[in-house]
Amino acid sequence: MTVMVERNAQRSEGPIPVEEFEAIASRVPETVTLEFLGGRIGVKKVPDGDHGEIIKWVQRQCMQHRPELWLYPEQGLIVEAYRKGRARPDGLLAPDEYFAGRGEWSDADGVLMAVEVTSHDHDTDSRDRWEKPSAYAEAGIPVYLLIDRESGTVLVHSAPDGTRYCDTHIARFGQQVELPDPVGFRLDTAKFKDYVR
Repeated sequence: MTVMVERNAQRSEGPIPVEEFEAIASRVPETVTLEFLGGRIGVKKVPDGDHGEIIKWVQRQCMQHRPELWLYPEQGLIVEAYRKGRARPDGLLAPDEYFAGRGEWSDADGVLMAVEVTSHDHDTDSRDRWEKPSAYAEAGIPVYLLIDRESGTVLVHSAPDGTRYCDTHIARFGQQVELPDPVGFRLDTAKFKDYVR
């Protein structure tokens, strides 16, 4: 990891090209997850057990309300304007078998919702709250669900206009929150309160 950071710091011409990022990302150990947003490499922290339980709870509700869809964990996604970013959301809601045959980095066409759960790492929190909403809106993902463990809230971003999400709804853990079309169901967040530390 240190080698990659030093390599990026030595470049004087600015952000690295996406092709160089993909080459770097293909060579890191499976225990390291990299993302590329705003021309910068970011390391995605290994999720803790509470993070996994939250994703499991979201998956269960997706299956109950929309059995034809699946919440894919950690799938590589091409994001940002001009397809210059690469992200690995905690979950992507898409039709069953949507990612079959698409390789490591798939386009976002057909993805209905991106899901992120904040960690207790400042850099990851910043990316989840600021960089990723913009990247996912630019990619045209209809809904971005941010589960913010620090604030105990769920943010539902919707109505992307190509640069940002025009609508944002905030709910406290414990409330039901509407996931607008094309997702189209109410998410029960009561269980999230069990995983705030």
